[in-house]
Amino acid sequence: MRMAATLQRSLARAHTRFDVVPHPHSATSLESARVANIPAERLAKTVILDDRQGHFLMAVVPASRHLDVGKVRKDARLWQLTHEADLARLFKDCELGAVPAVGEPYGMNMVVDPQLTRQKDIYLEAGDHENLVHMRMDDYLKLVPDAEVCELCH
Repeated sequence: MRMAATLQRSLARAHTRFDVVPHPHSATSLESARVANIPAERLAKTVILDDRQGHFLMAVVPASRHLDVGKVRKDARLWQLTHEADLARLFKDCELGAVPAVGEPYGMNMVVDPQLTRQKDIYLEAGDHENLVHMRMDDYLKLVPDAEVCELCH
């Protein structure tokens, strides 16, 4: 699989500069960072949450950290991890577990941990388990202009 079509369209629309970093197949974001030889604190790990009432939220944290679901306070909802079956439906152009850190094109709000936004550049899943998209942080923030930056890690 190549880059997810939804991500590709978003990158083109935002006129962002990026490069694609191929790497050996990996199953987790931490493993992707290791096999791509990049700092895990610069790789965006995407965690999809829902309120079990049809609302979804994309939480983005550094691959080196863990999401603290209790810190997610968006829209006064009770958020929990989304079931895998829903992920396949929501991200049809992505392999399971390789969701790009861009929520708006997939119709969902985003929250991003500031530990990630303080980095000079960022890597995100391209939609498969063998490629990452690399760009400057200011370009990423143009790509996700409505993302809310808030503490998400423990």
